[in-house]
Amino acid sequence: HGYKSHASTRAKVTQGSFQIPPIAMRLSISVAANVCLGVALVGLCMTSTSGKVQSAIVRSGKPVSMKVAPKTSTRAAMRQASRANPEKFNALVNAGTIMHKIAETDGEFNLDKMTQETACVMGVKAACNVEWYGENRPKYLGPFQSYTPSYLTGEFPGDYGWDTAGLSADPVTFKGYRETEVIHGRWAMLGALGCIFPELLNKAGFNLPVWFKAGGTIFENGIDYLGNPNLVHAQSALAVLATQVVLMGASEAYRFNGGPLGDVKDAIYPGGALDPLGFAKDPSKAAELKVKEIKNGRLAMTAMLGYYVQAIATGKGPLENWSDHIADPTHVNGFAFATQFTPQ
Repeated sequence: HGYKSHASTRAKVTQGSFQIPPIAMRLSISVAANVCLGVALVGLCMTSTSGKVQSAIVRSGKPVSMKVAPKTSTRAAMRQASRANPEKFNALVNAGTIMHKIAETDGEFNLDKMTQETACVMGVKAACNVEWYGENRPKYLGPFQSYTPSYLTGEFPGDYGWDTAGLSADPVTFKGYRETEVIHGRWAMLGALGCIFPELLNKAGFNLPVWFKAGGTIFENGIDYLGNPNLVHAQSALAVLATQVVLMGASEAYRFNGGPLGDVKDAIYPGGALDPLGFAKDPSKAAELKVKEIKNGRLAMTAMLGYYVQAIATGKGPLENWSDHIADPTHVNGFAFATQFTPQ
């Protein structure tokens, strides 16, 4: 582009990544370099079918040199570009800023990785985590699946191309079902742990009822939190119900409409103040965590169904059932209990 070379600012290009000397880093990762790199890489990423970008420099396999423009000509070019098309200019500057931060965070200048993460931040969901999103994501039948519904594009986490009943053919319905699934999965993960927790505490010396009998104790002597009436001693089912309605109503209202802690842009993944540990700061990592969350949520919903069936069939909690099975797996299993319900 007519850039003049500086003797000490020369970067070697190797297969897949740049190795830039520390002295040249301040010049090579300038606003102008970011803008130019953003134009080439984000443009290629958005038009690439595989989600991966291989630059012409890498494909050639020949070492080349990066030449950095003087600051005066760079500033003039940037002013001219901003006047010519402000919207595109701002978009490219944003892309350059994102790539600059990614380079600082990773400590390297990897073209493929930076392009993918930049496109992810700028809204290309298929670029956030190509292993679990997009057309090349895993399918529920693996290599034996020859057909995937056209509306299952891999946009949502945990989409394995399975919808034999066509429940998600309508985009609005699909989005609603996805929100319902994620919320139920989160409650199931909490519930699956909560059902086991009383039995674990009993092994430590507590005397707590099994999970499916715990709620009924409010009609007897009341519910004592951790078996201690001095902590919580709930005696009124109506008071408990009213408290749950108020707390859950307020939480759901904030999830949809925002509140004192800030506005909510996504009702399923609100982030912000509701992400105090900063899990969503890295978009690529957040995309992977969303897949893990829904997979664990689905497993937890299946586990809760198993808890219900166990409670009906054995009248025991999950840990006690597991202990009995380990002690005598031949006679204490699902098949043995299934015969109890056969007609005589």
